[in-house]
Amino acid sequence: MRILAVDTSAAVASCAIVEDEKLVCEQILNNKLTHSQTIMPMIASALLQSELTAADIDLFAAVTGPGSFTGIRIGVSAVKALAHATSKPCAAVSSLEAMAFNLICSNYIIAPIMDARRGQVYNALYRSDGVSLREIAPLRALSIEDCCEELAQMGERVVFLGDGLPVCGDIIKEKLGSMVLFAPANLNAQMAGSAAVLAKDKKHIRYDELVPFYLRKSQAEREYEEKHNNREEENNVGDRQ
Repeated sequence: MRILAVDTSAAVASCAIVEDEKLVCEQILNNKLTHSQTIMPMIASALLQSELTAADIDLFAAVTGPGSFTGIRIGVSAVKALAHATSKPCAAVSSLEAMAFNLICSNYIIAPIMDARRGQVYNALYRSDGVSLREIAPLRALSIEDCCEELAQMGERVVFLGDGLPVCGDIIKEKLGSMVLFAPANLNAQMAGSAAVLAKDKKHIRYDELVPFYLRKSQAEREYEEKHNNREEENNVGDRQ
């Protein structure tokens, strides 16, 4: 089975093609260009370098979140378009699970963290048997302090990875000390190859069933609700006067 996977859930853009047990091609780009500028050229390049066409792909996979609202939509839209055009199935992969899979051979608790802003990180906790991952704490948005407190109570060594490290690394070291390790740079970012391997065992769905997964409302939604609630309060005050 040939699987093409795309991950645009954070600042890193990644595209990979896996055929059976072989990683055929993987591209990772971490620069200031937006995913709308990079991901389709990356997909075209990966197919070209692999001497394949989109029609040769059996399954298209997208990392559907959590992560950047805009980034996720770009990646999901690209995969939906390819699957629709070729009449092939899709698969959805969690961004946190895909990152944890980078460290599948770790004996420690694996703690991917993504910067969710507003004082929070996106996080889940995993254990690995060297072959597969077991989720021991669900996908959630929480403060890094709460995450560290939970891990401290577990009393086990833990390895962190993700774009939350530059923001939260000092706090993690302060809270967990010698219990904690940080993944090296080559394993710390989103890697579509990991998503492609995971996609094989995910539910295969139609292109129109592939949707982003958000843990929180977008900033635009929050601002709209805040304005709407403020307007209602003003109207209620006016009615009472």
